[in-house]
Amino acid sequence: MAVMRELLAYRELMVTLAWKNILVRYKQAYLGLSWAVLKPLLMMLIFSVVKAFVGIETGGMPYPILAFAALMPWIFFQESASEGVNSVVGNASLIRKIYFPREIFPITATLTKLAELFISFFILAGLMIFYQVAPTWQVVWVPLIIFYTLIVSLVFSLVGSAINVYYRDVGVAIPVLLQIAMYISPVIYPLALVQSRLLEDQAAGSLSEMLYFIYTLNPLAGIIDAFQRTMLYGQSPDLSSLWPGMLVTVVLLPISYRFFKAAETRFADVI
Repeated sequence: MAVMRELLAYRELMVTLAWKNILVRYKQAYLGLSWAVLKPLLMMLIFSVVKAFVGIETGGMPYPILAFAALMPWIFFQESASEGVNSVVGNASLIRKIYFPREIFPITATLTKLAELFISFFILAGLMIFYQVAPTWQVVWVPLIIFYTLIVSLVFSLVGSAINVYYRDVGVAIPVLLQIAMYISPVIYPLALVQSRLLEDQAAGSLSEMLYFIYTLNPLAGIIDAFQRTMLYGQSPDLSSLWPGMLVTVVLLPISYRFFKAAETRFADVI
């Protein structure tokens, strides 16, 4: 509660920094916020071409809309984490001048990406109309799923931004690590495919259930599946795929915050 009260006291600064991030990112870009739309659309097209050669079971759902629905929470996490990790180093001049809670930087970087995610919802709506996929009342879960994704991004950003102040290699390594993480998350393929191979076909033998549990420790596995279920299939989130990642997030959130606050004391000296 003390942390929340402190952040609430600096809410105007957070709004100002968030608006500055948006302006700086798109100020001299000819297409402006259109880039937020082009990235998931282009990736969706690439995945669709790959799917035509590989063959991925989608359960009757058109693959382009399934891929786009997976890319929305994934890109939100990816962009939030990347911006968050570099947020403290990118605001070195402010850190040297005045004091305020330094966690404002990764939080603001994460919140800024909500604007781009909001735009992507219009594209998803267009795809749903085109493919005649009607939403149901299950979409009420979507704000909670987005909030959960935001928390996961924040956990990553708090630790990454603190380490990045002392070791700048982290900022360079993050894009590579996130690219690898995309392939171990159900972005190109649905989580149902992993469930089919490991839980039904027992592809790894006696290790199948343990491997599936390890796979779902990745919070993005449950998040992407829950987003697709609620938006496209009209189903409630699958708690069995959500709870392992949620457990990891609940444990790591206070640890990441304490780690950030411990490292914060020497930011102004090192940065």
